Amino acid sequence: METLEAKLGYHFKDRALLENALTHSSYANENRGALGSNERLEFLGDSVLGMVTADFLFKEHPDLPEGDLTRTRAALVCEESLVEVADLLDLGAYLKLGRGEEAGGGRERPSIRADAVEAVLAAVYLDGGLVEARKIIQRFILDKETEKSASRDYKTTLQELVQRESGQVLTYRLTGESGPDHAKVFSVEVDLNGQKVGEGTGHSKKEAEQMAARAAIARLDQ
Repeated sequence: METLEAKLGYHFKDRALLENALTHSSYANENRGALGSNERLEFLGDSVLGMVTADFLFKEHPDLPEGDLTRTRAALVCEESLVEVADLLDLGAYLKLGRGEEAGGGRERPSIRADAVEAVLAAVYLDGGLVEARKIIQRFILDKETEKSASRDYKTTLQELVQRESGQVLTYRLTGESGPDHAKVFSVEVDLNGQKVGEGTGHSKKEAEQMAARAAIARLDQ
């Protein structure tokens, strides 16, 4: 457990919370006298993760409309994202599984590992409060997404997406400028076959186009 705590960057005052977070229902059902399953913690962790992520996106992207915020949050807290966190923590190695689940490859099952991440977040929240839970979510999910976004060419990705069908035409249109010259903000709209599919803002036209493309990807790639 100490190794896992080191990876998390958090040491529990009540380590039983962490043990509970790693206990799958299959183990709890086979060992009635042991800790209960992590399902209740998973429920709480899902809410903590969603709230922290929503708060981050709301403050970090004041230009994004509600629909885009919702889609971005969904991408950040999806099973695939949580499995990436589980892999970074090697969480599967610490899970307590029932014999049948163990034999069936439960340690590698994406849904089990993703649920365990949510349960661990809840355990941290209960043990150390929202500030500590937020630190872990920031480090393992939000910062990683920021790094990905910084290196991602959304315009190219959008072009590749729409080219799945022939005859698709993308156009970017500057829709506004605001602010002083040293801190100007540009607004751009991207249209697909003449219909708006995304909009974004940035401190350069290029950045605004990238943000518009990002919004369009979130809308179209569903």
